[in-house]
Amino acid sequence: MGRHRGKYAEEPSGERQRRRGRGGAVAALAGALVIVLAIVAAGVYVLVDRSDGCGSQLDLDVAVAPEMAPAVQAVADGFNEEENTVDGQCVRVDVRQADPADVAYAITGSGATMGDTESDVWIPDSSVWPRLVQSEAGDAIITETGTSLARSPLVLAELEEHADDSSESSWEDVVPTGAPGEDQDRTVRVVDPVRSSTGLGTLYLLHGALQESSDDADTFNAHMTAALQSLHQGASADEEAAFLALSGGDAEAPPLMVMSEQAVWRYNTLHSEAPAQAGYLDSTYYLDYPYVVRSEESAVTRAAEEFRNAVRADENQEHFQSEGFRDTDDTMDADVLSADAGFQEDVPEELPVPSEGSIDELTRSWTQLKMDSRVLTIVDVSGSMLAEVPGTGMTRMQVTGAAAGDGLDMFTPTSELGLWEFSTDVNDGLHHQELAPVRELQATDDDGTEHRDTIAQELDGLEPLPDGDTALYETYLAAYEEMSRTYRPDRTNVILMLTDGDNDHPGGMDLDELLDGIDELSSPSRPIPIITIAFGPEVEDVESLQEIAAATGGAAYRTEDPREIGEIFVQAFSLRIDDSGTGGAGGGS
Repeated sequence: MGRHRGKYAEEPSGERQRRRGRGGAVAALAGALVIVLAIVAAGVYVLVDRSDGCGSQLDLDVAVAPEMAPAVQAVADGFNEEENTVDGQCVRVDVRQADPADVAYAITGSGATMGDTESDVWIPDSSVWPRLVQSEAGDAIITETGTSLARSPLVLAELEEHADDSSESSWEDVVPTGAPGEDQDRTVRVVDPVRSSTGLGTLYLLHGALQESSDDADTFNAHMTAALQSLHQGASADEEAAFLALSGGDAEAPPLMVMSEQAVWRYNTLHSEAPAQAGYLDSTYYLDYPYVVRSEESAVTRAAEEFRNAVRADENQEHFQSEGFRDTDDTMDADVLSADAGFQEDVPEELPVPSEGSIDELTRSWTQLKMDSRVLTIVDVSGSMLAEVPGTGMTRMQVTGAAAGDGLDMFTPTSELGLWEFSTDVNDGLHHQELAPVRELQATDDDGTEHRDTIAQELDGLEPLPDGDTALYETYLAAYEEMSRTYRPDRTNVILMLTDGDNDHPGGMDLDELLDGIDELSSPSRPIPIITIAFGPEVEDVESLQEIAAATGGAAYRTEDPREIGEIFVQAFSLRIDDSGTGGAGGGS
């Protein structure tokens, strides 16, 4: 009968010894595993310890306007030391400087940018930038949190040695808005509004002031054009160039500069030997440094919220005030923004942030005027130009030449201008004569004379033809043909006609022939507006001039007094900021 061995049956002694040997090996292996696990556990502990007690790290990339970077970095340093966590991950804030315009144009794709513009959080200097993004790139991830980190009003900066007790009270007082040739007490400069919220804010403030003070749209457009033209003459490409201009380092007379209050403080820290004074107006625009989130990832947005709470914590406000900012309730550190430099605790009335539509309108207006003009000016030299202008002792020709000469001041050195005279049969059967070709005003002629001076000399030397009639329509068409043939798409191509009479050329071209000729040459993608300034009692057919203006997107203006040409000249070129683009018959007495 066989033997059955159950679970607890005894084993022979030999078996027990052999199994004990195998058991010892297993025990040894188990011990080794314990040691390995202990080492692994220790390693994990070391790794966790190197992450400051967190399982992993979540990086929060914060792009901030350069002037605010030191203050935000100081907050970030303390925040990172506190081991703030989201889902068990330590949040580490990485702060870097990013020009607000670079970020905005990178998102919209509407302008040149430099550097890395991606980030989880964006702190530009003004809410105008996220509004611009939302206007031009509606699908962009832009979440405005309603949080402002600090504030800084726009002020007027002037070197201390040039500052005086008399100060402007409104933005209309700051920027010249008169006709070309009007004397200006000083140069007012801004940073290019396309790249700077300070510059854009200045346009916005000026736009509002002129709207309130102008009686009608024509007056507003004329004054706004003159103001923009004045600002264009001395616009700085960036803040560094603005600082140089303010210091007088660009070899020009030190200007009156529109800057943020904090920028004046920064300027003074760099130029303590020749500091600037801050001047305040009755109302102004404020930089507000909004906190914007650019991610929709849950962990990132919660990390951004943690850091938002940190930058707005009461204990961190000193970081911002020590850098020349005001708190969101306009509290400032009087030891930083000192009264010696003109800083004042009482703040001006705050004007609202421009709307999306206003931003588009203002930047478009600035860009249109920034685009250099290409103008062919045509002056009537018919016999009627010999008539005397009552009360002046000057002929119409002399008054017109002087007014047109003043108009040269509107144009930048890189603008292109040409000059024709016209009447009947002035040039071997032609009714026009070129006196100066269309070329840059800063170019030099063969004799070394600057082209601007050549045109001024030709205007001074214009002589009417006593028996000359007014071949107006033939001259219009010849000018349109010439400007079409030499069209420059990178410039504003314009024909400017100055005449004291209606079309007067028996047997010559009629209005329908002229309009047909223009229609054959014109193209919506190559606009060439004709602007006519007609003066004198002989001008009766204003309707025909208006038809020509309407056919080309130009304008027709009439006045009894050629002395008003300078003012109308500005009003005419305000078409470039007038959305209607149609103009009309201007008034005048």
